[in-house]
Amino acid sequence: MTEVRFYHLIDQKLERVLPQLLELSLQRGWRVVVQASSDERVEALDAHLWTYRDDSFLPHGTSRSPDAVDQPVLITANDGNPNHANVRFLIDGAPLPDDAANYDRLVLIFDGNDDEAVALARERWSQAKGQGHDASYWQPDENGRWVQKA
Repeated sequence: MTEVRFYHLIDQKLERVLPQLLELSLQRGWRVVVQASSDERVEALDAHLWTYRDDSFLPHGTSRSPDAVDQPVLITANDGNPNHANVRFLIDGAPLPDDAANYDRLVLIFDGNDDEAVALARERWSQAKGQGHDASYWQPDENGRWVQKA
């Protein structure tokens, strides 16, 4: 059964949260694919992950990279899994993949200040539960740490 985690951004930006979650995934030895909404968004995230922190290196590439299959973190706007990731991050309203059962974990990150994103996350929640996945809902506490709420 695939674990589907819903991360509700309230006073945080994706550009701050995503690198932290990717670092944790790599520390656990997971391979990751991040699905964004467009090629432009992929390029923006790629640039951001090279510069988001001076004292850290987050190995990653994009689906346009000739060595995409070797990347521990791959950013794409497509629904494939060229780097054989076991964790898939879904941002910008990316849909649950048809091959969701092939992942250990799906991580759906949505902006709680965007009514459309919240409505879409609720639809994805129902879809995940309907497909028999183990869905959980996470919000940051007053210290910014993620706490499971459902």
